[in-house]
Amino acid sequence: MHRSDSRGVFDALVVGRGAIGATAALGLSRCGLRVAVVAPAQPAPSPLDGPGTWDSRVFAMSPASRALLERLRVWDALDAARVAPVYDMRVYPSGREGAPELHFGAYEACVEALAWIVEGSNLSAALGRALSFAGVEDIDARVEAVDCTAPDHAALTLAGGHVLRSRLVVGADGARSPLRTMLGIAATERDYPQQAVVANFETGLPHRDCAWQWFGEHGILALLPLPGERASMVWSAPQELAGELLGHTPEALAERVAQASWHVLGGLRVLTAAQSFPLRLIRVDRTIATRAVLVGDAAHVVHPLSGQGMNLGFGDVAALLDVVARREPFRDLGDALLLRRYERARREAVAAMRLTTDGLQRLFGDHTGLPLPGLLQPLVGARELGWRFVAGSSWLKRRLMAHAVS
Repeated sequence: MHRSDSRGVFDALVVGRGAIGATAALGLSRCGLRVAVVAPAQPAPSPLDGPGTWDSRVFAMSPASRALLERLRVWDALDAARVAPVYDMRVYPSGREGAPELHFGAYEACVEALAWIVEGSNLSAALGRALSFAGVEDIDARVEAVDCTAPDHAALTLAGGHVLRSRLVVGADGARSPLRTMLGIAATERDYPQQAVVANFETGLPHRDCAWQWFGEHGILALLPLPGERASMVWSAPQELAGELLGHTPEALAERVAQASWHVLGGLRVLTAAQSFPLRLIRVDRTIATRAVLVGDAAHVVHPLSGQGMNLGFGDVAALLDVVARREPFRDLGDALLLRRYERARREAVAAMRLTTDGLQRLFGDHTGLPLPGLLQPLVGARELGWRFVAGSSWLKRRLMAHAVS
């Protein structure tokens, strides 16, 4: 397993302690490797055990992501009482009532559920416990420099001058990844003219484990089920509207969201104050360098309208673990051929998701400052017609569902 006798050399160093980095570290350790997570310590999240306390940041975990967490024995460590399945999804091409509906169901997709809604704090707590049990070393430090010129290891210089050596470095330090820059990997970035506004609500009507999504001039509004009669909102709103939503009183915000969602969940009551974060598209020239790979947001950032950003990151981790587990006994962890296998394994899936999310955002989102490609311009006036065509085609719906749950 290429385990080193020297305590100064690791098999793998994972830079970044978010969910994707933690999962990568855990998976690599389960491959029998000596692994450490390197990143500045973060404040422990506040316990969310009160009846009205819910994390505003939630993730829609796909069946493939759940399978990875089950394989690493993390899924059963989640607080199941705070996880909600999504059995149905109803999508509309505009905010106008009566717009054609595109319906996806778990039964049609032949899966247990289309997704599971998991709070970020719930996931982080479960991963933290798993890392501790697995013996993954936790190094509280910031990486200042990386040197990949040695023939058998990469060297990471930490703040304060201490140097760590590893056969493989995994960059999982987020969208603005400092490690990516240190490795000389170029990234192009484009800001969307939107902000994601998130909040949680108590609902007047049961959600029946269904998620809703509305596309329109108001941006893209999604309501996701939480346990009980609660729902999480993700509203990718144009900048001006986002400012209005953030400035609303809780009562005004609840009414605004209820109106925009056609009161499908009845009256709403705010459980968590609205927060926002910017939306951007980031693509990199490559996802590998000498003895290094990028995963998660360090490797790609897409529009969150499909809720697939986290799932893309888990897909990266699954591909990396597969490549490591299947490597030839003589092949070093940092071997260039091995890393190219990882890059090839992820290229198509990431490109397809980027094309899908960016294209839908351009077609249905706020077009201010974001020109539509010539090919998409004629579609704006005919999008409801196209939506009806997709909704009426069982073959197309099956293809979309297969893509969504993979």
